[in-house]
This record gives sequence, C-alpha cells and structure tokens, in this order.
Amino acid sequence: MPSEREIRRRIRSVRNIQQVTRAMQTVAASRMRRAQQSVLASRPYEERLRSILNDLAPHADPEVNALLARREVKRAAIILISTDRGLVGALNTNVIRAALRHAESLPSATYIAVGRKAIGQLRRLRQPLAAEFSGFSERPTTHDTSIVARVAIEEFTSARVDEVFIVYTKFINTLRQIPTVRRILPLVPEEEDIDKVAPLQYLFEPDADTVLAAVLPRLVELTLYQAALDNAASEQSARMVSMRNATDNASELLDDLTLAANKARQGRITKEMLEIASGAEAISKG
Repeated sequence: MPSEREIRRRIRSVRNIQQVTRAMQTVAASRMRRAQQSVLASRPYEERLRSILNDLAPHADPEVNALLARREVKRAAIILISTDRGLVGALNTNVIRAALRHAESLPSATYIAVGRKAIGQLRRLRQPLAAEFSGFSERPTTHDTSIVARVAIEEFTSARVDEVFIVYTKFINTLRQIPTVRRILPLVPEEEDIDKVAPLQYLFEPDADTVLAAVLPRLVELTLYQAALDNAASEQSARMVSMRNATDNASELLDDLTLAANKARQGRITKEMLEIASGAEAISKG
C-alpha cells in the first residue's frame, strides 16, 4: 500500500492536471461557439449553390464541362479530413475508419489527406497518398480549401481518377458528430431528382457553357470549405466533451485519493499511539 506522502504527492499531480483540462475545456467551448456559428452561417450558401446545380443540370453538356463527365470508375480519390491535434476522443478514429471502409467498395482508391492525424494514420497503413495538407483544421479559410479543391479537380480532369469523394465529420450538435461520405466529382444533383424539378427557362450571358465553367469549380470549392467548417466545429465539440470528461474523472480520482490518504493518515496515527502506549507500558514495568 502506498504511503501517505506518496498519496499526497499524487493528489497534487492530479489536481494540476485537472486545472489544465478545465482550462482546455473552457478554451474549446469558446472556439466551439465560434466554429458553430461559422458552419451554420455557411450552410445556406452551400445548399443554395447545390440547388443551382440542380436547376442548371439540364443545360449542362458533359462533353464541354469536364467536371460533369461520368466515366467508368477504375480509380477514385478520397479527400479525408481529420484534425491536426489530438484530445478529441474517437473523432479521428471514426472518420478514418469510414474512409477505409468506403475505399473497400471501390475498385481502387488514392487519398488526399487533410490534417496531421489522417496523414500519420494513412502513412502507417501504407495507403497511396496523392497530396497532403495540414495546419488549418481548427480555423479553415477559403484560401486553404481552394488549394485542396484545385488538386482534386486536377486529379479528376486529367483522368487520373474517375470519382472524387470527401470524408469528414459532420457537425450535428455538441454531443453528436457523424462521419460522412459525399461524392463531389463528377458533379451531379444530390438532394433532388432533376426529372422532378420544374423546368426553368434561363437566359445565359454570354452562354451556358461559360457560366457553368465559372460556377461548377466554385461549387467544389464551397463544398470542401463547408466540410472543413463542419470538421472544425466537430473537433472543438469533441475536445470540449473529452476535456470535461477528463475533469470529471480527475474529480472522482481526487475523492478516492483523499479517502485513501485519510485512511493512511489514520493508520499512521493509530500506529504511533500504539507505539507510545507500548513504550509507556514498558517503562512502567521497568
């Protein structure tokens, strides 16, 4: 059984760790609110641009717009978005597992890794990597995600891959984040069946192909940006919950250690009293 001094030393260590986890919980909560506001504010734009694709799909010519070309799938690219830092519970494990599971359903797959955790895990598993990006998982910007989008578009338009998927963690609420797989190339309507959409008459200036050539790459960039925002909000939520659980566990451990220290102190005092009583008895007999 550890001594009272050892238990007291461990109590001080646990209390110091608890202060760190409580501070990290507060920081994560503040960042989560900011990330949550960003992801909720940008969703209507992505949804609206997606509806525009549904409206413009009947006017699109896949032979002219390379991003619409459907080919026999021989090889696909998976953009895997993870975090740069840890302490997020099972968030990275779940999204990486979802990407690997989806890759098993494809003839062949290569990865575009976003985030140090994805890069490290894919390297350990010896998975093919077409590109790597890191350093912006907590506060992504359109500049950061547009670079990733250009790489994905280049892979698709050069026919090195026939489909491009994005795997990320979608933010639902503070306690719920879902690993999500979406196909972003070739661009096809997702939310609606275009056969059921009421026909709309558009006047294009200068022409439909020029307008679509400008709109379609923006749709890919915005989809990636929205996914990065979702992942950032999920990261802060997962970190806040993890640090809160760590703080609560430290409190429980402190209670157990305090009880053990009190028992050790009581045992020490009892032993000293017995020694004093035995010494006094020996002196009186002498």
